[in-house]
Amino acid sequence: QVQLVESGGGLVQPGGSLRLSCAASGRIFSVYNVGWYRQAPGKERELVATITQGAFTTYADSVKGRFAISRDNGKNTVYLQMNKLKPEDTALYYCNADIRTWGQAAMNYWGKGTQVTVSS
Repeated sequence: QVQLVESGGGLVQPGGSLRLSCAASGRIFSVYNVGWYRQAPGKERELVATITQGAFTTYADSVKGRFAISRDNGKNTVYLQMNKLKPEDTALYYCNADIRTWGQAAMNYWGKGTQVTVSS
């Protein structure tokens, strides 16, 4: 059994910062590609950033230069540092990861999300 748990969301003023965490737990052999997604009310879920096991990163154009994704493989945790936040960054942020457990092939998992609200 694998769980992905996001944390670190909250209410922040425009221009502020937040750091989200995505922690994987369970009988984990390895965590491969991890992505942060977000979904605002009335909008489709969109990919925000990804990171490979070797720490290669990609970003949506809307967050380039403001967000940074990183990982701590020893802790099975991925972070999303969000700076210069804008009201349009308001959304439920989800973590998605490809994880291999002991004795099993890799599978794809989703967390339940953490709310980020940017408002004055």
